Amino acid sequence: MRICVLGGGVIGVTTAYFLARDGHQVTLVERHADVARETSHANGGQLSYNYVAPLADPSVLPKLPHWLFSRDAALRFVPRLDPRQWHWCVAFLRACTRARSRATTEELLGLGFLSQRLMHEIVARETIDFDYVRNGKLVVFRDRDSFDGARRQADYQAQFGSEQYALDGAACVALEPALAHIGGEIAGGIHTPGEEAGDCDRFTRALARAAQREGVDLQVATEFSGLKTQGKLVEAAMTSAGAIEADAFVVCLGIQSQPLLGSLGVSVPVYPLKGYSLTLPATHATGAPRVSVTDAHHKVVYAPLGERLRIAGMVDLTGMSAHADPARIALLTRQARETFPDAGDYDAAQTWTGLRPATPDSKPLIGATHYRNLWMNTGHGALGFTLACASAQLLADLLAQRSLPINGDAFSPRR
Repeated sequence: MRICVLGGGVIGVTTAYFLARDGHQVTLVERHADVARETSHANGGQLSYNYVAPLADPSVLPKLPHWLFSRDAALRFVPRLDPRQWHWCVAFLRACTRARSRATTEELLGLGFLSQRLMHEIVARETIDFDYVRNGKLVVFRDRDSFDGARRQADYQAQFGSEQYALDGAACVALEPALAHIGGEIAGGIHTPGEEAGDCDRFTRALARAAQREGVDLQVATEFSGLKTQGKLVEAAMTSAGAIEADAFVVCLGIQSQPLLGSLGVSVPVYPLKGYSLTLPATHATGAPRVSVTDAHHKVVYAPLGERLRIAGMVDLTGMSAHADPARIALLTRQARETFPDAGDYDAAQTWTGLRPATPDSKPLIGATHYRNLWMNTGHGALGFTLACASAQLLADLLAQRSLPINGDAFSPRR
């Protein structure tokens, strides 16, 4: 089958790779001169297969006033005269129930565990250097109530095969000595030894080369202008290189999936959660963590990537612009310096801003649309790197009408 995949982020590239390994003739279209130039470029770097609890949870409701009125809040909401923002927010609030949060956690864990297995298979099969480490993850909490809630969540996830351990503050510092500077502030932590980390940008670019070896026609620097349809059938993707005809089309355009598919009457309930990151030369010998660390209070993640440290955080519901807010970069830098003051050269840090395409219930949209040959794989929020492999496999299985390894209906765009 001839398949055209639109979008060269980590989701699009993994989708093209898995489809090509299924024997399809795949064309991958990307508007930039290389893959992974936007949201996949400098994300948090953590592969958090066990840490997938949705943002939509009853515990967030008491925090809403703080998010609305504090510029230093980890999640910042700036109301816009934008119906998409308000529709998303209403759907998000409806998803903030205990029953839906627990069901979503179970579904995302299934997708995460499948993704981890497939990532291990890719690493064993392909020659890919992306600073990949199986170093575990430690989430630290600075107040007792948050820590107690995290322990309850870990106990709940254990029934689905999640291996996590609750540690007191001293044990957290013993596991990761670089935390000694804030050791007195740590109420406890959750250690997940099976978690991993890697550079999403390097992974995506290396996997794109592997996909080309599988026969994928990678068309970069190719602008995409729309889809030509006939009835309920897509005939071609219209690009700056001409019309690309195919038997099936898969949209992996992140936040840009919404205007494209919306023009065809296909609902894509995603909204951008803007995030920020710093990447700095690390000094592991004196102060940079070797375990992936998440500071739950500030919602900041720290992932060692070879001789670099990736620091990422913030969730801004502030509109469709990817413009970097200097105040948010400064806040992230200040919080990182306070947590790991000797981690590396903060003055040499490279900064990044990306729009993470999120659904109100935190579950990606993977599957068919009401057009017979039009599919989507988008809406992964902050878990794109983590869930990319399983999402691509699920899409390939659905397209081939094979039996599914997990409940595909949970991620259906028509749910």
